[in-house]
Amino acid sequence: MTLATLVVMVLCIKLGFWQYSKAEAKQALQLKLEKGMLLLPVDLPRKIADVEFWRYRRVKFSGTYEPKYQILLDNQVENTVAGYHVLTPVKLESSSQYVLVNRGWIVGSPDRKVPAIQTPVGKQEFVGDIYIPPEKFYSLETPQMNEGKWQLVWQNLDIKRYAKALPSELQPFVVRLDAQSKAGGFSRNWPHPGERVSMHLGYAYQWFGFALTLFVIYLVLNIKKVK
Repeated sequence: MTLATLVVMVLCIKLGFWQYSKAEAKQALQLKLEKGMLLLPVDLPRKIADVEFWRYRRVKFSGTYEPKYQILLDNQVENTVAGYHVLTPVKLESSSQYVLVNRGWIVGSPDRKVPAIQTPVGKQEFVGDIYIPPEKFYSLETPQMNEGKWQLVWQNLDIKRYAKALPSELQPFVVRLDAQSKAGGFSRNWPHPGERVSMHLGYAYQWFGFALTLFVIYLVLNIKKVK
């Protein structure tokens, strides 16, 4: 019983610190986002060596949309309504490079029919913040690009897989279109990393509480009464 109690207590405490570290990481990202939003947009560099340094930095650039390689990111919810994020690559002006731009959220249909997307033609001026998609996620979808058919709806944004499917160089991040931009955007209420800090803290306190409760139960069951 003692060994089992110690093992479970250590596991609960470890899970508690894991959730607490996730809360701290999201809080740090939230502070970085708030700092980045206060800065004026700068010209997007042609080459970014330290992508993490540019996370949430506001940038501006010119280019043209390439809707042929557009994707819809599935299972995006806004105000309890399911829909998609529209991501369209932009060919940078006077360059062969592309930047993937998240144009915002659109509502999905109950019958899961893919909506028609209107994309501006010609040169556009872009302003937005740099977002780095997560590299770790779980997915059951089957890639279709190798079969000669472009996969329009994606369950997760795998930026490395997308870069391989694009026939030109792609910057390793996404630019989230500014809410005031006129470059063919949709609803752009971007989520903040600090929104789930309280949730992770709540989970951490629960795990710590489980460990404390288990310790109290152990004491009650094993301390002998002394007459």
